Amino acid sequence: MYNNSNSSSSSNSKKPQKGAGKSKFYQRRKICRFCVDKELDIDYKNPKALRLFITERGKIIPRRITGTCAKHQRELTVAIKQSRMIALLPFIGKPMY
Repeated sequence: MYNNSNSSSSSNSKKPQKGAGKSKFYQRRKICRFCVDKELDIDYKNPKALRLFITERGKIIPRRITGTCAKHQRELTVAIKQSRMIALLPFIGKPMY
């Protein structure tokens, strides 16, 4: 007959549903490239290899993005920080003016 704006059924219909917009495909689990290839080593004297694990702003990329295991992520972090201290890597990236 008339539309009651205080009814609970109208407020429930406006809430977004959980899981809406998620794709049916899942992302492949990332594997640690250092665990797979034992020849690769993490060395603070190799800034070319360490640049793969920092952003253009100079931040260390987290392991959920790079796919490295916890052990190698810790080693990467130490190597990047050592490399920064001896000026092989920048503390901050180049300004984007």
